[in-house]
Amino acid sequence: MAEILEIVMIVSFGASWPLNVMKSYKARTTKGKSLSFLCLIFFGYIAGILSKFMNPTYMAAFGEKWYVLFFYVLNLIMVGTDLVLYFRNRALDKKNGVL
Repeated sequence: MAEILEIVMIVSFGASWPLNVMKSYKARTTKGKSLSFLCLIFFGYIAGILSKFMNPTYMAAFGEKWYVLFFYVLNLIMVGTDLVLYFRNRALDKKNGVL
């Protein structure tokens, strides 16, 4: 049951990332974005992934519970994409004289 609740948490939290990535892509500005927030979330997902690999109980049942790690990795990719867009948008801001 704990794994199911963890999946519900990670899916609920991660559901907003695709929308956030699209917003960043379309906005073409860093206005309203926080680099420190994105970095904290990114490293939090890395910590969550590493915790799974370091948990012997999880690793013993990995064949049956791989999907938990899948959602962590998927969210990490989304946050990573938003980080890349942040730096693209920052360069656009500099080019347009916003920064």
